[in-house]
Amino acid sequence: MRLSTKGRYGLQAMVDLGVYSKERHISLKSIAERLSMSENYLEQLMALLKKNKLIVSTRGAQGGYALAKKPEEITIGEILRALEGSLAPTDCTCKTNTIHCALDGKCVTKSVWEKIRDSIDKVVDGITLDQLMEDYEKINENASQTYYI
Repeated sequence: MRLSTKGRYGLQAMVDLGVYSKERHISLKSIAERLSMSENYLEQLMALLKKNKLIVSTRGAQGGYALAKKPEEITIGEILRALEGSLAPTDCTCKTNTIHCALDGKCVTKSVWEKIRDSIDKVVDGITLDQLMEDYEKINENASQTYYI
């Protein structure tokens, strides 16, 4: 499995949002500047995250984005699935599979793909946004420069 920029950048944006939106909503522009990302691309990612109820937005001068839930209630798996779709390595092992394989029931490798899918799910669903935020703060605690998320 290889994540696209949607998954990588979106996860970075969620960590940034979690770290900086504790007191107030954060503007798209400030997130884009901190992460050196295009505002237009980031806006597309935020739309997906909002659609999946992981973030909320507010319009106006004091508006911006904030997490929709507590960081400890958001898993990395939720974020990645919101941005990437299924994390299954093959279409036939996608949990929302509607594709029927010609080898259905006779495929000797399907169990391998299912084990890979289940292992990926276990890892990403076992890590919370809060844990990444803590890691970010530890890295930056003693640093004289800002580290990339």
